[in-house]
Amino acid sequence: MTLHKVTKNATSRGSSAVTGHGRWYNDACGTAFGLEVIGERWALLVVRELMLGARRFSDLRASLPDISARVLTERLQALEAAGVLARRTLPPPGKAQVYELTAWGLAAEPLIQELGRWAAQSTAHDPRLPLSAVSLMLSMRTMLDRDACAAFTGRIGFVIGEESFLAEPQGRELPIRRAEVDGTDAVFRAPSADVIAAGIYAGVPWEELEAATGLAITGDRARALRFASLFSLPPPLA
Repeated sequence: MTLHKVTKNATSRGSSAVTGHGRWYNDACGTAFGLEVIGERWALLVVRELMLGARRFSDLRASLPDISARVLTERLQALEAAGVLARRTLPPPGKAQVYELTAWGLAAEPLIQELGRWAAQSTAHDPRLPLSAVSLMLSMRTMLDRDACAAFTGRIGFVIGEESFLAEPQGRELPIRRAEVDGTDAVFRAPSADVIAAGIYAGVPWEELEAATGLAITGDRARALRFASLFSLPPPLA
């Protein structure tokens, strides 16, 4: 009992980042605190959608079409209060308000990757379900064969709906950023991210996807397909 009181007194004098710890579980474990910060429904997916840069409220709703405006507002407010994200206003002429992750928020990417890798080891995981463009980009950083990546050279672009990304393998790492795709070696163009995911993770032949879904692979096709082969889901454990 004495130790519990000492711990509470010590944390109460800390920064505002820890004042919410204990609101759900009354447990000193960092895992408990993490769940208190991002364990609400949709919260971690909001964080995921901000991993590749700032987004407007409307962008987040477009990427998470099943979330209501009210719930998204609540999650953004809670994550901002916790120090996971911040708001800022873009300079003229846009002057739009955007949300972006703090350094602490960005540090959650390994958590998202490991949770995704763990979940993919279940036979209940279905890679054919809809997913956002950012989710696809992060999945590639998660499911990357790093040895094969080290032997790959090239710049690969992705145009998914109105979003564009550039993947530039560097050794065993795969930096991906929002960027124009001009000057890349090859480009995957698709109306939605699940089309490309079907080729990478579900084994649907690329020719079939091109014939039926509006997918287009332009530029160095052989290099593009070599890039797609760098990724695979882990074998199931359950």
